[in-house]
Amino acid sequence: MSEPSYAIGETTPPLLEDTIGATLAATVAAHPDSVALIDAAADRQWTYREFHDQVRALAAGLRRLGLAPGDRLGLWSPNRWEWVVTQFAAAEAGIVLVVLNPSYRRHELSYALSQSGTSVVVAATSFRDSEYAQMLADVRGDLPDLREVVLFESPEFAELLSVPSADELDRLAQVAAGLVATEPINIQYTSGTTGNPKGVTLSHRNIGNNGYMVGELLEYTADDRICTPVPYYHCFGMVMANLAATSHGSAMVIPGPAFDPAATLSAVAKYRCTSLYGVPTMFIAELALLDSGAEFDLSSLRTGIMAGSTCPETVMRRVIDEMNMGQVSICYGMTETSPVSTQTRMDDPMELRVGTVGRVGPHLEIKVMDPVTGETLPRGETGEFCTRGYSVMLGYWNDPEKTAEAIDGDGWMRTGDLAVMGDDGYVRITGRIKDMVIRGGENIYPREIEEFLYTHPDIVDAQVIGVPDAKYGEELMAWIQLRSGARELTVESLREFASGAISRHKIPKYVHVVDGFPMTVTGKVRKVEMRAKAIDMLGLTD
Repeated sequence: MSEPSYAIGETTPPLLEDTIGATLAATVAAHPDSVALIDAAADRQWTYREFHDQVRALAAGLRRLGLAPGDRLGLWSPNRWEWVVTQFAAAEAGIVLVVLNPSYRRHELSYALSQSGTSVVVAATSFRDSEYAQMLADVRGDLPDLREVVLFESPEFAELLSVPSADELDRLAQVAAGLVATEPINIQYTSGTTGNPKGVTLSHRNIGNNGYMVGELLEYTADDRICTPVPYYHCFGMVMANLAATSHGSAMVIPGPAFDPAATLSAVAKYRCTSLYGVPTMFIAELALLDSGAEFDLSSLRTGIMAGSTCPETVMRRVIDEMNMGQVSICYGMTETSPVSTQTRMDDPMELRVGTVGRVGPHLEIKVMDPVTGETLPRGETGEFCTRGYSVMLGYWNDPEKTAEAIDGDGWMRTGDLAVMGDDGYVRITGRIKDMVIRGGENIYPREIEEFLYTHPDIVDAQVIGVPDAKYGEELMAWIQLRSGARELTVESLREFASGAISRHKIPKYVHVVDGFPMTVTGKVRKVEMRAKAIDMLGLTD
């Protein structure tokens, strides 16, 4: 019998047991004159000494607003330098940062602020078609805990950044010295595709270590500059980028408030970035820009991270060959695990970087289990991916019942993802348990079919969903993105391509060609929304 699908990570380097503020202070002492932060849109940059001064000034300013350790501070903004300073100022003062999705509307905003008991919000005035100031004014009457809103563009925010007095710095130092790394420091709300969002509560130890370990596996130093077009409100930005940077003396580079391929590659070239982050669709857009004839000097790049969804092999090869990212890494995780649980290593061969999400990270345990019995399955069998260790959240804010459903009595976090672990310990994610299609009693994993569809020469990206069917219960539908100039793709031509290559029952009954997929701002495809649209489009009943 095969050995069980269980693996434990390395025990080096040792875990950080300091707060985020203490880790930043150590980096400032070691690299005071290294660049800490660059905001390309604002055309501003700070050394670590200057950045630390801004952080402590804002931390003192937040205390003048009456915020004490454990109080909740809302942060609502696209990526900009004020976001980063606020992130570290809150940690410095022991204030729990409630990060708000930039795309929230009034109902979502009101729910998150109410459920978390947020008392102060700092925010951008507006972004694109979102009038943050107006929406905050609209919901304040329904939020008795919310007593102050400070806009980044206001004189009040400038006052919060004023040079603190010696007494204020002394009191701040006393507060910082009394903080404990296991205390909550961050609340991030899940997407809430079913029911209300849940507030994932994370500690200094959770996210500080996860950023540090990601950076260790990418071998970051003070010579690295990390270009981050992914959103800061999500762990991908604020942990895997910012906390990886500040624990290694690397620079955080903001190419713009939201993803734009030209702005991103321009920032890489101008600031000589060595690392670039993104979801596969971002890299696809950047490659399309290069295909259009645009030229950028990307010779400084060496590494980066792709996460959010599996990367097609053709995209990975082009990123390595044409964007100079030979050491690019794949990461897998979820907000509840700070987020990264598995990661490919920089010297892994191509097949592991496109076919897996890597192996377990340092100081973590992973296993694949039967979602019904809880039994650890043999390697090679599909089951639910679970993880345990320093990265597992403290719980869902004020929701012990949901917390108990997600984390078992032995500390294992149930991810809801289907996975297979190979004999080498590398893991493939085959889909979400809720995305599994049951066709005529057969369990079908959409990820397997999507990976096959990527081999079609005209298909750039593919997503497979289940739709209702009177005879089989469910049938398969493929949403397809075609390369520019490709000929029309029909159900018949796709069936001809797939015949003999995959089982007949795995060939999609329906094909829908699209320009893009409905996605969250973190790059995850919203299959629930696709299914609802497909039912209407096909005239089916659920």
